[in-house]
Amino acid sequence: MSQEESVDIIDENENFVKVVPKKEAHEKGLLHKTVISQLIDSKGRWFLTKPSEGRQDAGQYVAPVGGHVSAGETEIETLKRENKEEIGLAGDFKYEFVGKKVFNRFVISRQENHFFVMYKSYSDMKPVLSHEAESGRYFTEAELKKELKENSKLFGDAFHFVAKAFFPHLYL
Repeated sequence: MSQEESVDIIDENENFVKVVPKKEAHEKGLLHKTVISQLIDSKGRWFLTKPSEGRQDAGQYVAPVGGHVSAGETEIETLKRENKEEIGLAGDFKYEFVGKKVFNRFVISRQENHFFVMYKSYSDMKPVLSHEAESGRYFTEAELKKELKENSKLFGDAFHFVAKAFFPHLYL
């Protein structure tokens, strides 16, 4: 994507408001869609990544796929594009819509107001990380539950939000 990438600004009911450059959306805290996807393999393991230095939640585990829905792009187009860009998952793969929720936080010296569109992506392919991640690893659900309880700082705020909003069983 170019540096001049534009996004659709929406309200909390997903009604279109206007198109602005992504940078402006972040600078002004305008609500826009971001597709998040959790990669799960056939053994039920969750693949998480640690974002690179200078990125949101750097050094803490987060869902491996997250990207802005470009102006005029569908959520599924974004899901497929971001899976390919961030973990090398291309072609036909199974995915499942999980839900939508607003995630508004101050991070990296700016107010970010994202409308998270959550998916699960299923594949046994070996992830190929982009420059956006420094590392990644698989967790069983039992390991995730244990680490969330005992070492919660291992995970970024975005992952805690996603887990609590869409996968609350991980905190039981």
